[in-house]
Amino acid sequence: MKPKELIRTSLSHESFTISKHKLPRFLNVWHYHQELELIYIKKSTGTKFIGDSIERFSAGDLVLVGSCLPHLWLNDKIYFERKDLITEAWVIHFHPHCFGERFFNIPEMHKIFKVMEDAKVGIRINGVNKEKIIERMEKIFFESDFDKVMSLLHIMKLIEGEPDKTSLSSHSFINAYTKNSSTKLDKVYEFVLNNFKQEINLNQTAELVHMNPSAFSRYFKQTTNKTFVQFLNEVRIGYACKILLDEDDKNVSEIAFECGYNNLSNFNKQFKLITGKTPRAYLTSHRQADLMVND
Repeated sequence: MKPKELIRTSLSHESFTISKHKLPRFLNVWHYHQELELIYIKKSTGTKFIGDSIERFSAGDLVLVGSCLPHLWLNDKIYFERKDLITEAWVIHFHPHCFGERFFNIPEMHKIFKVMEDAKVGIRINGVNKEKIIERMEKIFFESDFDKVMSLLHIMKLIEGEPDKTSLSSHSFINAYTKNSSTKLDKVYEFVLNNFKQEINLNQTAELVHMNPSAFSRYFKQTTNKTFVQFLNEVRIGYACKILLDEDDKNVSEIAFECGYNNLSNFNKQFKLITGKTPRAYLTSHRQADLMVND
């Protein structure tokens, strides 16, 4: 079930698109696009697949999906059976370079750029700014062109300032990770992403950045809010999810070995810890989604 790229080209006189969708069902395609997607679910229920995250969604959900992140909003079965039900969503699509290639790279936009980078794994917005964002989204449909631009920037500022945000997919699902100004972390990320299929230990990683293992462990935890072992397991399990979805001819043992695990029980344990499902249950969930999409 490889994701399909959708081309969401804006009109020549628009730098980004805003839309209200009222349909019997949402678009039932496992897909990705260059544009970021801010979506507010006004009316609907179902399961959202964002990267390797699988969660329920319902009215009131507000999510920012990053550029090139595969996703699918799959309505509950009742929406496929009844013709009197309607889904409703408000959506903003904007390309990372919608205001020019360097606009979000200027110092004043640093925090907004950070949000766009974080969104590469998907962000669910939960807290005090959520209602303010929804109110601004509602107004943007009736604003002038200039005010629409200001509103989009204001919305992104509200997302950046929201303390209650939840990352959805693992950072490794599309081999994307949050950029950090630390050269040390850049080296560690690059090393892990290039070598996670092999045995990696704390000592060799610490040596890479010229630190002793204890100091490196403290530094990594303080900087990323997770242990190095947690990060390594996320990378490996994120890659395992991709293999499960893309390569039907491999069994779980083969996938575990390919992802750097020599112990199948440990692989199964880590997979469930990170995704909330066993490998087979995870695959079944996606296959059921695929069958419903193609009904």
